[in-house]
Amino acid sequence: MEKITEQQGWLSGNLQSQTGQFNVYRIQDLAKSGMGPVRYNRRDFYKISLYQGTSIYHYADKSLEVSGSNLLFFSPKVPYTLEKISGDNTGYFCIFTEDFFKEHRINPAELPMFRPGSKPFYALKPEEQEELGGIYRKMLKEIESDYLYKYDLIRNYVIELIHFALKLQPSETIFRHPDANSRLTSVFTELLERQFPIESTSYRFDMRSAGDFAGQLSVHVNHLNRAIRSTTGKTTTHHINGRLYTEAKALLKHTNWNISEIAWCLGFEEAAHFNNFFRKHSGTTPTAYRLTKAADSIQIQ
Repeated sequence: MEKITEQQGWLSGNLQSQTGQFNVYRIQDLAKSGMGPVRYNRRDFYKISLYQGTSIYHYADKSLEVSGSNLLFFSPKVPYTLEKISGDNTGYFCIFTEDFFKEHRINPAELPMFRPGSKPFYALKPEEQEELGGIYRKMLKEIESDYLYKYDLIRNYVIELIHFALKLQPSETIFRHPDANSRLTSVFTELLERQFPIESTSYRFDMRSAGDFAGQLSVHVNHLNRAIRSTTGKTTTHHINGRLYTEAKALLKHTNWNISEIAWCLGFEEAAHFNNFFRKHSGTTPTAYRLTKAADSIQIQ
């Protein structure tokens, strides 16, 4: 998991088990400092933003216009793009992993605002904007403190944001992207790439079919297949298998994981299935490929 490095004081006085699981930012501070977008692994982090401005949120083949004050929820399961339209964007946002709530038996993926197909934007009145701003200011104060149990307190603030949203009706100013097929293909490609690289034997790639991706993007699988074929001339399955094959070669070449471990990480139930898949794409077995690459490395040295 990529560590967040932009905010100073990240390690001051925190519990080691919480490090890297949460952070909070003021949007205008990032803009003034010239830091630009915060770098973090979007595959791991949920995001809740108190946002004021006018932008368009692009998701799959749809777009959603947000204007004024809104509470926005972003899931790590689905890529998104927030396109600024006009004016200065102000507000706050916090990011957190599923593990941040693990001991409290809360799974963010099961909450309505984080589910695929949800409309995770909640329009706010001025007094609601101010109330939620106060919660974020408390988070910013606590994240810099040396209080031993500050993350327990911050966790309660995040839950307060979630419950606030559950009482509201989401915004629904939705319109279709003018080039829906290209947009859907772009988001599919980003979602596919987001699954990689596989950095640990504890992580498993489990989106092996077009249906898996269609479910995450909240579109019908036939619609996804048509969009990708019309844009690229190739099937959804072709793209998935091609990226899977590329990752298989990288793991065989750059790790010492055994074949069964690599097969499991890539989503194969049996090593034999992985062997068949790899032979079909390369004409050789995973073991033979690894030995060849090892020999090439020795000769180069």
